[in-house]
Amino acid sequence: MKRFFALFIAALLVFGLTACGGSNTESAEESSAETAESSSEETAAEEPQSDADVLVVYFSATGTTKGVAEKIASITGADLYEIKAAQEYTDEDLDWNDSDSRTTHEQNDPEVRPEIGSDPISLDGYSTIYIGFPIWWGEEPRIMDTFVESYDFAGITMIPFCTSSSSGIGMSGKNLESNAGSGNWLDGERFGGGVSEDELRTWIEGLN
Repeated sequence: MKRFFALFIAALLVFGLTACGGSNTESAEESSAETAESSSEETAAEEPQSDADVLVVYFSATGTTKGVAEKIASITGADLYEIKAAQEYTDEDLDWNDSDSRTTHEQNDPEVRPEIGSDPISLDGYSTIYIGFPIWWGEEPRIMDTFVESYDFAGITMIPFCTSSSSGIGMSGKNLESNAGSGNWLDGERFGGGVSEDELRTWIEGLN
C-alpha cells in the first residue's frame, strides 16, 4: 500500500512538472511571436512611403542640382533618373568666362543637342515628373532639350526646377515645353544649392 501511494505521488509530480514546462514553452513562444510582430510593425512604420507615379529627372554637371533633386525625391517618395552626358563635362567645358569653351558654344547655338549617355527610361505609369537642371547662360543646358525631345509626356504633369546662385529660371521652362510638344507644364522655380527640405516641401505643397 505504501509503495502504491509513493508511486501515485511520483506520478503527480511528473505530471505537474510536465504541465509547467508546457506552459513555460507556450509563454516563450507567444512572447517571441509578439516581439517579432512588434518589430515588423516598427520596421514597416520606418519605411518611407513611395509614390510610384512620381519621377524626378535631373541633369547635374557639378552635383548642385543632384542634391536638390534628391531632396525632392525624398519628400515626394519619387523615383530618380539622372540625365548623364555621353561626353562628360570637364571644368574647362564649364568655364563661362572662356568664349571658346564647350558650354559657351552649346549655349550660343539653340539647335545643339548633346548626346545623352544614360540608359533610356520608360515613363509608363508616371503622372508627375519634376525636371531639374542648372541654369547655363540664362537658360537650360541644351542636353535638357535633347531629353524632352526624346520622350512623349502626354498626360503627365511636368514641373521644372533649376539651380543657380542668382539667375532665375527665365524662359527655360517655356523652352522645354515648346521643345517637348507634349505634357502639362507648370511654371518652374529656381533654388539655391543650399535650399532646405522645409522650403522645398512648402513649394511642393503649394503646387497642389
